[in-house]
Amino acid sequence: MTAPVMGKLDWQPAAEVPELLAAPVRAGLDGVTAYAAAIDAELADTAAFCAEYDVPMAASANCVIVLGKRGGEESYAAVLVLATDRADVNGVIRKHLGVRKISFAAQHDAVSTTSMEYGGITPIGLPADWPVLVDEAVVNAGQVVIGSGIRGSKLLVDGAELAKLPTATVLDLAQH
Repeated sequence: MTAPVMGKLDWQPAAEVPELLAAPVRAGLDGVTAYAAAIDAELADTAAFCAEYDVPMAASANCVIVLGKRGGEESYAAVLVLATDRADVNGVIRKHLGVRKISFAAQHDAVSTTSMEYGGITPIGLPADWPVLVDEAVVNAGQVVIGSGIRGSKLLVDGAELAKLPTATVLDLAQH
Protein backbone atom coordinates (compact mmCIF):
# COMPACT_ATOMS: atom_id res chain seq x y z
CA MET A 1 0.00 0.00 0.00
CA THR A 2 1.53 3.29 -1.07
CA ALA A 3 1.26 6.11 1.45
CA PRO A 4 -0.70 9.09 0.18
CA VAL A 5 0.79 12.51 -0.36
CA MET A 6 -0.75 15.51 1.37
CA GLY A 7 1.37 18.43 2.43
CA LYS A 8 4.78 18.05 4.04
CA LEU A 9 3.89 15.07 6.22
CA ASP A 10 5.01 11.47 6.55
CA TRP A 11 1.69 9.57 6.32
CA GLN A 12 1.64 6.00 7.59
CA PRO A 13 -1.24 3.52 7.89
CA ALA A 14 -2.96 4.55 11.13
CA ALA A 15 -3.16 0.99 12.41
CA GLU A 16 0.65 0.79 12.29
CA VAL A 17 1.18 3.88 14.48
CA PRO A 18 -1.29 3.50 17.37
CA GLU A 19 0.77 5.88 19.50
CA LEU A 20 -0.39 8.69 17.20
CA LEU A 21 -4.06 8.08 18.05
CA ALA A 22 -6.24 8.64 21.10
CA ALA A 23 -7.59 5.38 22.55
CA PRO A 24 -11.18 5.87 21.31
CA VAL A 25 -9.89 6.67 17.81
CA ARG A 26 -7.82 3.46 17.75
CA ALA A 27 -10.97 1.56 18.76
CA GLY A 28 -13.13 3.34 16.17
CA LEU A 29 -10.87 2.81 13.15
CA ASP A 30 -12.29 -0.59 12.28
CA GLY A 31 -13.35 -0.48 8.65
CA VAL A 32 -11.90 3.01 8.02
CA THR A 33 -8.86 3.40 5.77
CA ALA A 34 -6.86 6.12 7.49
CA TYR A 35 -3.30 7.34 7.55
CA ALA A 36 -1.66 9.18 10.45
CA ALA A 37 1.20 11.65 10.63
CA ALA A 38 2.94 13.21 13.60
CA ILE A 39 2.82 17.00 13.86
CA ASP A 40 3.98 19.66 16.30
CA ALA A 41 1.19 19.77 18.93
CA GLU A 42 1.58 23.55 19.11
CA LEU A 43 0.49 23.69 15.46
CA ALA A 44 -2.65 21.54 15.79
CA ASP A 45 -5.07 24.42 15.21
CA THR A 46 -6.22 24.40 11.59
CA ALA A 47 -4.79 27.67 10.25
CA ALA A 48 -1.36 27.11 11.84
CA PHE A 49 -1.33 23.46 10.77
CA CYS A 50 -2.24 24.19 7.16
CA ALA A 51 0.35 26.97 6.88
CA GLU A 52 3.19 24.95 8.42
CA TYR A 53 2.54 21.68 6.62
CA ASP A 54 1.35 23.00 3.23
CA VAL A 55 -2.10 21.44 3.48
CA PRO A 56 -4.83 23.40 1.69
CA MET A 57 -7.64 24.63 3.96
CA ALA A 58 -10.07 23.00 1.51
CA ALA A 59 -8.43 19.63 2.29
CA SER A 60 -8.79 20.06 6.05
CA ALA A 61 -12.01 19.30 7.93
CA ASN A 62 -12.88 20.52 11.41
CA CYS A 63 -14.91 18.50 13.88
CA VAL A 64 -16.85 20.50 16.46
CA ILE A 65 -18.99 19.16 19.28
CA VAL A 66 -22.38 20.75 19.81
CA LEU A 67 -24.74 20.46 22.74
CA GLY A 68 -28.47 20.57 22.08
CA LYS A 69 -31.19 21.11 24.68
CA ARG A 70 -34.91 20.45 24.56
CA GLY A 71 -37.33 19.96 27.44
CA GLY A 72 -34.61 19.53 30.07
CA GLU A 73 -32.80 16.90 27.97
CA GLU A 74 -29.28 17.45 26.67
CA SER A 75 -27.61 15.67 23.77
CA TYR A 76 -24.24 15.91 22.07
CA ALA A 77 -23.46 15.62 18.38
CA ALA A 78 -20.38 15.99 16.22
CA VAL A 79 -20.35 18.29 13.19
CA LEU A 80 -17.74 17.99 10.44
CA VAL A 81 -17.20 20.77 7.89
CA LEU A 82 -14.32 21.83 5.69
CA ALA A 83 -11.99 24.41 7.24
CA THR A 84 -13.08 26.84 4.52
CA ASP A 85 -16.71 26.70 5.67
CA ARG A 86 -18.78 27.55 8.73
CA ALA A 87 -21.41 25.17 10.03
CA ASP A 88 -25.01 26.41 10.15
CA VAL A 89 -25.38 25.45 13.82
CA ASN A 90 -28.48 27.51 14.61
CA GLY A 91 -30.26 26.58 11.38
CA VAL A 92 -29.74 23.24 9.67
CA ILE A 93 -28.01 21.49 12.57
CA ARG A 94 -30.44 22.62 15.29
CA LYS A 95 -33.43 21.61 13.15
CA HIS A 96 -31.93 18.26 12.16
CA LEU A 97 -31.24 17.37 15.78
CA GLY A 98 -34.71 18.50 16.84
CA VAL A 99 -33.46 20.67 19.69
CA ARG A 100 -34.73 24.04 20.88
CA LYS A 101 -31.34 25.44 21.88
CA ILE A 102 -27.92 24.54 20.56
CA SER A 103 -24.40 25.74 21.26
CA PHE A 104 -20.83 24.62 20.92
CA ALA A 105 -19.98 22.33 23.81
CA ALA A 106 -17.74 23.84 26.47
CA GLN A 107 -14.09 22.83 25.98
CA HIS A 108 -13.98 20.85 29.23
CA ASP A 109 -17.19 18.97 28.34
CA ALA A 110 -16.01 18.22 24.79
CA VAL A 111 -12.73 16.80 26.11
CA SER A 112 -14.24 14.77 28.96
CA THR A 113 -17.11 13.29 26.93
CA THR A 114 -14.95 12.31 23.93
CA SER A 115 -11.77 11.25 25.79
CA MET A 116 -9.88 13.25 23.15
CA GLU A 117 -7.68 16.34 23.36
CA TYR A 118 -9.09 19.73 22.49
CA GLY A 119 -7.82 20.64 19.03
CA GLY A 120 -7.65 16.95 18.06
CA ILE A 121 -11.30 15.89 18.38
CA THR A 122 -12.38 13.77 15.44
CA PRO A 123 -15.58 12.00 14.36
CA ILE A 124 -13.89 8.58 14.54
CA GLY A 125 -14.29 6.93 17.94
CA LEU A 126 -16.97 9.16 19.42
CA PRO A 127 -19.58 7.74 21.83
CA ALA A 128 -21.76 5.24 19.96
CA ASP A 129 -25.02 7.15 20.51
CA TRP A 130 -23.79 10.50 19.17
CA PRO A 131 -25.00 11.67 15.78
CA VAL A 132 -22.12 12.56 13.44
CA LEU A 133 -23.23 15.20 10.94
CA VAL A 134 -20.94 15.34 7.92
CA ASP A 135 -21.15 18.19 5.45
CA GLU A 136 -21.66 17.19 1.80
CA ALA A 137 -18.53 19.14 0.85
CA VAL A 138 -16.42 16.93 3.15
CA VAL A 139 -17.83 13.78 1.55
CA ASN A 140 -17.07 15.13 -1.93
CA ALA A 141 -13.62 16.58 -1.11
CA GLY A 142 -11.54 13.44 -1.66
CA GLN A 143 -8.72 13.15 0.87
CA VAL A 144 -9.18 15.34 3.95
CA VAL A 145 -7.09 15.88 7.05
CA ILE A 146 -8.93 15.51 10.37
CA GLY A 147 -7.97 15.21 14.01
CA SER A 148 -6.58 12.02 15.52
CA GLY A 149 -7.86 12.51 19.05
CA ILE A 150 -4.56 14.06 20.15
CA ARG A 151 -2.91 17.36 19.23
CA GLY A 152 0.37 15.72 18.18
CA SER A 153 -0.91 14.09 15.00
CA LYS A 154 -3.49 14.21 12.21
CA LEU A 155 -5.41 11.64 10.20
CA LEU A 156 -5.85 11.55 6.44
CA VAL A 157 -9.02 9.86 5.16
CA ASP A 158 -11.20 9.96 2.09
CA GLY A 159 -14.12 12.23 2.96
CA ALA A 160 -16.57 9.67 1.56
CA GLU A 161 -15.42 7.17 4.21
CA LEU A 162 -16.63 9.53 6.95
CA ALA A 163 -20.17 9.17 5.58
CA LYS A 164 -19.91 5.45 6.42
CA LEU A 165 -19.32 5.97 10.15
CA PRO A 166 -22.04 4.13 12.13
CA THR A 167 -24.03 7.22 13.19
CA ALA A 168 -23.11 9.52 10.28
CA THR A 169 -25.66 11.57 8.37
CA VAL A 170 -24.60 13.60 5.33
CA LEU A 171 -26.25 17.02 5.08
CA ASP A 172 -25.62 20.43 3.56
CA LEU A 173 -24.30 21.94 6.79
CA ALA A 174 -22.34 24.97 5.61
CA GLN A 175 -23.73 28.47 5.86
CA HIS A 176 -24.37 29.93 2.43
